[in-house]
Amino acid sequence: MIYRVPRLQPAAISSPTAPRLRGQDALRIAAIEEISRDAGSRFRAFDLDRDHDLTTEPKGFCGLHMNRPLIMGILNVTPDSFSDGGKFDDNALAIEQALRLVEQGADILDIGGESTRPGAVEVSIDDEIARTAPLIQRLCDTGLEVPISIDTRKAPVARAALEAGARIVNDVSALTWDRDMAKVVALAGAPLCLMHAQGTPQTMQKNPYYEDVRLDVRGWLDDAIARAEAGGLDRDLLIVDPGIGFGKTLEHNLALLNTLALLHETGCAILLGASRKRFIGTLSGVEQAEARVAGSVAVALHAASQGAQIIRVHDVEETRQALAVWQGLNKEKDGVQA
Repeated sequence: MIYRVPRLQPAAISSPTAPRLRGQDALRIAAIEEISRDAGSRFRAFDLDRDHDLTTEPKGFCGLHMNRPLIMGILNVTPDSFSDGGKFDDNALAIEQALRLVEQGADILDIGGESTRPGAVEVSIDDEIARTAPLIQRLCDTGLEVPISIDTRKAPVARAALEAGARIVNDVSALTWDRDMAKVVALAGAPLCLMHAQGTPQTMQKNPYYEDVRLDVRGWLDDAIARAEAGGLDRDLLIVDPGIGFGKTLEHNLALLNTLALLHETGCAILLGASRKRFIGTLSGVEQAEARVAGSVAVALHAASQGAQIIRVHDVEETRQALAVWQGLNKEKDGVQA
């Protein structure tokens, strides 16, 4: 099996004839890297006949367009999430934070009622619904215009959230935890994010191993996409996430980030969730998760340069500002390349 990785450069310094990556304003395809398990990698020029799919913009969903990176703001209503656990488990505080994230520039709100950090304990379905569905209903009652995503691996929780007004499901198990999840999402016609993870929160950081993490994760996500399609979901409504920090070492995370563009070949939108994670602390020497804002923004800009369509973050205001500047620096200037 040969996989294609579009190698990218800013539109501002590209030839006028360089192909646009999947409709994105700021990125052009400079070359194609072909990777296989047996033959390693090689570079070649872009070929329209072979690579036209890498220029097709995802259709988008919930009124969102994919010509620029979208910001998904994180709202955890849990007592034990790794970065903000316990800060917003009161409904009034959660609503205040949700509205603040939207005001700061979030395109999507991702609400979760169960921590999936390493070592986290499973939350009962009833408790998870109680934490999320009423909050989603109250937010929708405010006239909130941005779509809400429910971060859950459990079908009953997803169903309750969708009934309350959520429009996207973010399943960190990619349909492996609850076999009814595909049916619930398909019936609602909602977009679904499929995230890679090795193991469960209780086991995932105990000596994770891959033959080639880039290709192993890509193959696993291909299988997840096939499961979703078999369950009645349209590929146009699927999002893939390599699962940074979910059963990966520092080296695994860095390899996935450096070949994030490998996932464009799936035809799905790409989501990157690395905000405040441990590997940022390891690289920067910053122990406290809340103090990893600058490192998180650096990763967000890297994800944007790899063509990620959705970037999931805690620090919306800082990320929005950085991405706005990145977009301005890199997109084509009035039809003339710099």
